[in-house]
Amino acid sequence: MQIKHKLRLAMTLGLSAGALTLGLVAPSVSGAATPSGTLTYAEAPSTTPTYIFPYMSCKYFSVANISDFDYLMYRPIYWFGIGNNAAYTPSLSSANTPTYNASRTTVTISLKGWKFADGQTVNAQSVMFWLNMEKALPTDYCGYVAGYGIPDQVASAHGSGNTVTITMKTPVNKNWFLYNSLSSITPMPDSWDVTAPGKPSTCATGAFGSKATDAACAAVYKYLDSSSQVQANASNSLWQSGLTGPWKLTHFDSLGNVSYVPNTAYSGPQKAQVANVVEIPFASASAEQTALRRGSVDLGYVDSTVLTSNGTAAHPGANWAPIASQYNLEVGAPWSVDYAAYNFNPKYTGSVFLDQFYVRQALQDTLNQNLIINKVFKGYGYVTNNPMPPAAPTSITGGASNAVRYPYSPSTASTLLSTHGWKRVGGVQTCESPGTAATECGAGIKKGQALTLAMEYESGSPAIQIEVAAEVSEWKSIGINVTTTSAPFNLIVGNCISKPTTWGICFWGAGWIYSPGYYPSGEPLFVPGASFNIGLYSNPILTAAVKATDFGTASLANYSNLAAFYLPVLYQPNQTNSYSGGGIGEALKTLKSVNGFTPNTLTNFMPEYFHF
Repeated sequence: MQIKHKLRLAMTLGLSAGALTLGLVAPSVSGAATPSGTLTYAEAPSTTPTYIFPYMSCKYFSVANISDFDYLMYRPIYWFGIGNNAAYTPSLSSANTPTYNASRTTVTISLKGWKFADGQTVNAQSVMFWLNMEKALPTDYCGYVAGYGIPDQVASAHGSGNTVTITMKTPVNKNWFLYNSLSSITPMPDSWDVTAPGKPSTCATGAFGSKATDAACAAVYKYLDSSSQVQANASNSLWQSGLTGPWKLTHFDSLGNVSYVPNTAYSGPQKAQVANVVEIPFASASAEQTALRRGSVDLGYVDSTVLTSNGTAAHPGANWAPIASQYNLEVGAPWSVDYAAYNFNPKYTGSVFLDQFYVRQALQDTLNQNLIINKVFKGYGYVTNNPMPPAAPTSITGGASNAVRYPYSPSTASTLLSTHGWKRVGGVQTCESPGTAATECGAGIKKGQALTLAMEYESGSPAIQIEVAAEVSEWKSIGINVTTTSAPFNLIVGNCISKPTTWGICFWGAGWIYSPGYYPSGEPLFVPGASFNIGLYSNPILTAAVKATDFGTASLANYSNLAAFYLPVLYQPNQTNSYSGGGIGEALKTLKSVNGFTPNTLTNFMPEYFHF
């Protein structure tokens, strides 16, 4: 997604290539300090890293695997965001700002000559390795969207020395292509171009798009993918050789315990300031809160339900009393949209209900976002009306409406159902008037069929449990029966992807962070063939609006307004950002930071900026 996943920033679509900062100025970075001390970081509850290879499928494409794990070791050629902003950050990028020809059909990438940990230069071949992998196995990378960006829009690609040239089949929006396609490219070393230990291949050096290259890359991927799923392999020489980030992995186990030391070969400007980083797993928020009471975590979180005082991201309230003397409460605005996916897959029997626009309206009309924010999130949240990040500037949204299109109104929801042929029988809405007329239940719905849906959601967070219970209770009050099952985060998304017949609503607790596709244009989520369109939503009108921004110069306003209207997903209130995702961030008072303590807008864990 990234799943919550899984932005970047403010700009107008007409900016030149040299002005691709989206209207935001990235903070400066500091020089090296002598590393000392150990920084301890609390992983989100029941959300541990499980996969190391940066070329990962949607099963693994999460904050835990990318922002909290991979990015510490393997950096894309273009970096976005430090501190509390999501801006494109040239100083932390291993490639110079890309340049385009006048027709917006050719982009040139110039590498800076940074180094992998094994001494190899990050050059054109390192980038072509990734591009060849995307061409050969597009559906195995979660950032892939059929017909959009790399590789489907690429007519040719070649590299020499430190320069890569990509020619597209059609003109592209320069900002979108940087923020949502080039942003994903992670350089890979020659040492990874193998099909087994000591068996080199030609994925990195082969011609882009040739059958021989595709076959080579498929074999390499098979080996690297299998090696990525065993935690004991993660600290071996294969994975250590490809380091481009500030940190080197020293321990990684199946429980989620992770530790790092500085990567002394890191070429970037911000060097590590602590000698060790330790990431600690927790089965639940309450277990992590116990660690905070002991003072054994430097950067952590509390579940909002323990707070007794409301606040907002702009004006935080009082901290949790048992830890207030040791920790400062820290929250920020996320670059994300929060939602639960609907299942439109015909293999799911309840899809006949979700296909009906009025049913989705009724579900949204009975979701009381303001109550959840105030009572469950203790004020630390944002009402979600459309797919734009809550703090996105007008230069990004293009003036999209943020009005509440479907305000909380159970009476409106009940009227929608009754005027479409439904009647409550035994407390559950039952189809009385089957058919496709305006006053009938809709295509595929049979007479006497009860309006029942199955919902799967993330366990481990008391706030999420209360949120789901409140929503199910509201739906029950108007006669929509929603049954629920829960699972840890690492299982819930995989279940929803691999088991399309078991769920109607899938809620992993955090929606989608726009990273590494930072421009919130919608193609990863709502167009047919998108890798994370897990509910198989399809709407030609919405798809056309997405294409108008990605391939043209349209703003995001029309797309956002349409996505707000058609309800491709169940919009959920968006929690403020903490260090490892949703919730309330906690920072040890004796800890220091180069860029302050507001949690990273993109949920990127960047321990090189902290020190004691």
